[in-house]
Amino acid sequence: MENISKIKTEIYRELVEKMIDGGECSDEELYELIEERVFEKSHSTYISQNNKEILVRGIFNSIRGMDVLQELVDNPDITEIMVNGCDNIFIEKNGRISRYPEKFVDVNKLEDVIQQIVSKVNRVVNETSPIVDFRLVDGSRVNVVLPPVSLSGPVVTIRKFPESPMTMEKLIEIGSLTKDAASFLEKLVKAGYNIFISGGTGSGKTTFLNALSDYIPKDERIITIEDAAELQIRNIQNLVRLEVRNANVEGKNAVTIRDLLKSSLRMRPDRIILGEIRDAAACELLNIMNTGHDGSLCTGHANSSKDMLSRMETLVLSGMDIPVMAIRNQIASALDIIIHLGRIRDKTRKVLEIAEIVGMEGDRIKLQTLFEFVEEGEDKDGRVKGSLCRREKGLIHTEKLQRAGIEL
Repeated sequence: MENISKIKTEIYRELVEKMIDGGECSDEELYELIEERVFEKSHSTYISQNNKEILVRGIFNSIRGMDVLQELVDNPDITEIMVNGCDNIFIEKNGRISRYPEKFVDVNKLEDVIQQIVSKVNRVVNETSPIVDFRLVDGSRVNVVLPPVSLSGPVVTIRKFPESPMTMEKLIEIGSLTKDAASFLEKLVKAGYNIFISGGTGSGKTTFLNALSDYIPKDERIITIEDAAELQIRNIQNLVRLEVRNANVEGKNAVTIRDLLKSSLRMRPDRIILGEIRDAAACELLNIMNTGHDGSLCTGHANSSKDMLSRMETLVLSGMDIPVMAIRNQIASALDIIIHLGRIRDKTRKVLEIAEIVGMEGDRIKLQTLFEFVEEGEDKDGRVKGSLCRREKGLIHTEKLQRAGIEL
């Protein structure tokens, strides 16, 4: 492999110098040129057919693509790419994280690739402004952190999304939830219950929200609001997608989640879907839910359904100085259902709980668990066995179901 790596570096440098000297060419011409050079090198050094193909692709990707990352970006089975400096690359595939054997030639090449990616979306990242978030044309979300903020060298994280979003049927098939639970949620979505999806990082909140949105009646007008566009709402014709805008280099002209929530009310929405709540815009969201805009869907970071309620309190308090009891009453009135997701020890993602916000009990918001994931041990391969079981106590607030003419 050392010889292969050496040949790759030699051909790469030769062709880059040629292009710098005015020898520009199309992608097709460049590919043919690389094939010729690799064929010439094979006269003096034995290169198997498989290695020839790898060399040609690798050199082409180094010049016109994202170097060693290109094949990872092109692989639909890889969902996350994590670059920790030039020689530490990790990937997530089928829910499991592993180290990728390839690496960048040096830190300069990694920095070149970063600037190439960033320039395509008209963003800037440098020592003065060392952190940037953006999305690629294909919808992938990218985060870049440069030194001196990063002590590990340039760090790049790419979150990829499938071309065809996950459906509820697929989630049932892989055991994320049961058919019974999915049927229950379908009725709640159609009836216009306000639903929160909570979970930790990487628990599949956005994926689940995409699947859940398939239950929205097709004739409704939907407004989606996101920090970075990730949602893949399907089969809705009357769909408006909104995305926040960061401040410019002067720190002006930012468009926030709060701005978009206020604007969305003037767009005659049947439902508002918020990709994630993470700041004081939580207050605006609760106001929307409490003023007749039923059927809202949203995700949030939390360790449990109960923790999601506490987090909502904290988010509202970060933007407004109002009594805690007033906030709790507003939350209890606005939210109907919390679906909590988790990633269990075998790395699979599951719906761990579906809970109803019953109302206030004294000075606390009362939650009632409707479905709960019950573990039943492990199989011989270490996979956790279990299922999402329905609790004996059913849904208390059935008013919206009754108004929609839907029976549980």
